[in-house]
Amino acid sequence: MSDSEPIVLSRTEKSSRISVPRMPRKGRRQADRISFDRRELTQLFGMYGRKVAEGEWRDYAIDMHREKAIFSVFRRASEYPLYRIEKAPRLSRRQGAYSVITPTGLILKRDHDLRKVLRVIDSELRLVQA
Repeated sequence: MSDSEPIVLSRTEKSSRISVPRMPRKGRRQADRISFDRRELTQLFGMYGRKVAEGEWRDYAIDMHREKAIFSVFRRASEYPLYRIEKAPRLSRRQGAYSVITPTGLILKRDHDLRKVLRVIDSELRLVQA
């Protein structure tokens, strides 16, 4: 087979049953999903990198839904998330768009600024004088 020959795929009975997601057609509106922007991802991955280097975290997941985006961190890949950092723009005028949630559903911090919310998880130890 040379570089100029086209690759021909033959359809089998099994392959015709597989559902392949299509790109939205022109005129159809793709479902709006909330996502983290570059600045937010830089802050999240900066904290994640420090925690991985310390050996506390090992895995993460990013979920994007219609009403919120979720950055989950795991101690091990097969566990439930240790923390969920959620961005819900719907709550931005009331309590703040960002929140840190524990596995039990307890909201540790909610604020308008992601940096302030991440301080709850990424608090540094301070020397206390006696």
